[in-house]
Amino acid sequence: MNLFRNLKFNLSYFGNAPWDTGISPPELYDFIASHPAARALDIGCGTGTNVITLVNAGWQATGFDFASRAISIAKQKIKRAGIQANVFTDDATQMKNVHGQFDLALDIGCFHGIESKAGYLTQLTRILSPGGYWLMYGFFKPDAALSGPGLVDSDLGMIPARGLTLISRVDGYDKRERSSAWFLYQKNP
Repeated sequence: MNLFRNLKFNLSYFGNAPWDTGISPPELYDFIASHPAARALDIGCGTGTNVITLVNAGWQATGFDFASRAISIAKQKIKRAGIQANVFTDDATQMKNVHGQFDLALDIGCFHGIESKAGYLTQLTRILSPGGYWLMYGFFKPDAALSGPGLVDSDLGMIPARGLTLISRVDGYDKRERSSAWFLYQKNP
């Protein structure tokens, strides 16, 4: 992980990080309503909003983020909510502290910002149960040649080779009018 990027994200959590709305998206609620509660991992959990939503819906939820400041806030929110959930600092391309398998891996805006998408996918398929789901949100780069965060066709092309089948894709736009999409993949049994 780039030290400058890590510092930038940590500093964002001393103010109002624009991506941390404090509200779980309807796509997560839709998933919860149509799937039985099980084990969930929130990859890039930020301040824990979605971990809390999952636990309140009966899920056993764990979350991690590379920004230690976000994890400190998440621990405070979890304590105030009076629930049991484990959150910790980790790197999505290594997931050194993630143990066991999960029936849901939630990723709202992490995969699209990862440089080593292959490393991320290796870890994702390691921790995802056979038949488990990956619910992922990301925005697209307007030009594949640009550097920085965002999905490109080749990113999406790597996913099926990892034993993940696309169940649904809903395209839209984010608050900044960037083309984005919600994806639901399922790991082959």
